[in-house]
Amino acid sequence: MASVIALQPRGQFAPLQDTAPVAPPSRAEALAQVLLTDAQVSPHAMVEALRLHRARGGRFADVLLTRGLVAEAPLYQAMARVWQVGLLDTAALRPDARLIDRFGAVNCMALHLLPCRVLGGGTLVATAYPEDFHRHRPQLEALFGPVMMTLAPRAAIETALLAARGAGLAQLAETRVPLPDSCRRYRAAAYRLPSAILGLVLLLAATLWPSHALLGLTLFALLSGTAFTGLKMAALFGALLKRKEPPAPIIARLPIVSVMVALYREANIAPRLVKRLGKLDYPQELLDVLLVVEADDHLTRAALDRADLPGWMRIVVVPDGTVKTKPRALNFALDHCRGSIVGVYDAEDAPEPDQIRKVVDRFHARGPDLACLQGRLDFYNPRVNWFSRCFTIEYAAWFRLLLPGIERLGLAVPLGGTTLFFRRAVLENLGRWDAHNVTEDADLGMRLARRGYRTELLDTTTFEEANCRPRSWVKQRSRWIKGFMMTWLTHMRDPMLLWRELGPRKFLGFQLLLAGSVLHALLAPVLWSFWLLALGFFHPVMQILPEGRFFLLMCSFMAVEISLIVFGIAGLARTSHKLSPLWVPTMVLYYPLATLAAYKAAWEMLVQPFYWDKTSHGEFDQIG
Repeated sequence: MASVIALQPRGQFAPLQDTAPVAPPSRAEALAQVLLTDAQVSPHAMVEALRLHRARGGRFADVLLTRGLVAEAPLYQAMARVWQVGLLDTAALRPDARLIDRFGAVNCMALHLLPCRVLGGGTLVATAYPEDFHRHRPQLEALFGPVMMTLAPRAAIETALLAARGAGLAQLAETRVPLPDSCRRYRAAAYRLPSAILGLVLLLAATLWPSHALLGLTLFALLSGTAFTGLKMAALFGALLKRKEPPAPIIARLPIVSVMVALYREANIAPRLVKRLGKLDYPQELLDVLLVVEADDHLTRAALDRADLPGWMRIVVVPDGTVKTKPRALNFALDHCRGSIVGVYDAEDAPEPDQIRKVVDRFHARGPDLACLQGRLDFYNPRVNWFSRCFTIEYAAWFRLLLPGIERLGLAVPLGGTTLFFRRAVLENLGRWDAHNVTEDADLGMRLARRGYRTELLDTTTFEEANCRPRSWVKQRSRWIKGFMMTWLTHMRDPMLLWRELGPRKFLGFQLLLAGSVLHALLAPVLWSFWLLALGFFHPVMQILPEGRFFLLMCSFMAVEISLIVFGIAGLARTSHKLSPLWVPTMVLYYPLATLAAYKAAWEMLVQPFYWDKTSHGEFDQIG
């Protein structure tokens, strides 16, 4: 197997990007003439395709394919005639892996250039885009000497490349983030003995001094709960601040936007996903949707094959690796993307049709320090049951109050896992996603902030499916909490460096959000002990605290509970669901499941820290 080093560009050659320059008009018109002569495209459709190509740029072949105007085989036959080169027999495409390593498998994948074999005095190089070949010829000749161009479809080049270097590319996808910044250095065994000692100390204290131990835990729980709730209330006021939105810019030429959707065991929802993404209002020839599927997920691949994908959607198959996570799949698929803006959706998502246009406008209006845009998430099934109502209230408060407030307060934004859009160059510079972190989004948000980049919340909504089953909800929430734990431990390896990179305010926000939320979930049962008084029971702390101080503890606990209710009602009021605010107080019965999930997450941190607990989708899908 090729080493990871060999998969990347060598020497003085920087990583290349597929910038899709405008093909010479004469070539485009010549290709149009050949296709018209062969009766492959109607004259009316060809006129429209040429108009779009002149107006929007890009490759003329992509315009024809994404619009579904011509099949791939006759298109490449026509291209071979126009460019006067051979068309490679894809069935016999057996590239020399050593040539691939010299150019770099990543460059081969990104540029769809595949050095195949040495013939006579030159090297045969297959390309899917002949108009790009001459732009890269100097680099190719510097590596291989004289080169000869031949044509092969993009999918054939990708298949041949994966056959030759798929294992190495899969390994590279797992190690993109530099080791000092990655959680893959985490070793669960190192935390087992300290955790066991802490547990024994707490058990001993509870046995010998039960009231004092409970008081200590109560004060610590109240401190963490107050800190996290205080962040929420500060974010509430921050979200109420009006931000001046930039005017819609005039963009001379729209960029290509790539969108990745990682799918795993999603055969039931894949056809609906294709239908929903088909409603996006953005030029098809500039929209590049990648449906990213694991190699062993045959059911999902078969479902997508039956879905009759349009030309601007394609399947990317991720080779098997040592971990099977969403960030690893995204890392692998990014090399297949054509766009300078890259987005991420989830399998059950239904984005608003104008979302991509808003993303392009915002990136164009802001400076280069804006690296990421985060859209809102909401649910299309909020009334299935009590559980879905609580989940809807929680998401409303998170995406309509907490995240916007955090952004406007100038704190680091923990990203959500979907409706994310990045400047691709920034994403590449940061090492992409950490393939081992089960909340790769929150980790990436922190790494963006540490490098001085900004994230903004965008006024657009993606609707998805609320998790309505308690068991499935606990599995999903435990993954999120485990990821918060892992992200905190990873970034706190060098607290002073984190302080210098984030600054005091963002450093404090990082602690309150990640550590505060986790501790609040873990220690919440200690605070719930105060409900014993409402039920007429005696509280053990009352016998060691003066009445006034115990009353102060009670008031602090009630202040936290009331603040959470106010926060939930304020978030719900910003949605269009018209759910009664009376549902918000009932979440006192909802939060214990978060505590259960937190203990599950803590246990997994000690036994299987990189395990991805898959969430099922499509069970309560109420829209087409």
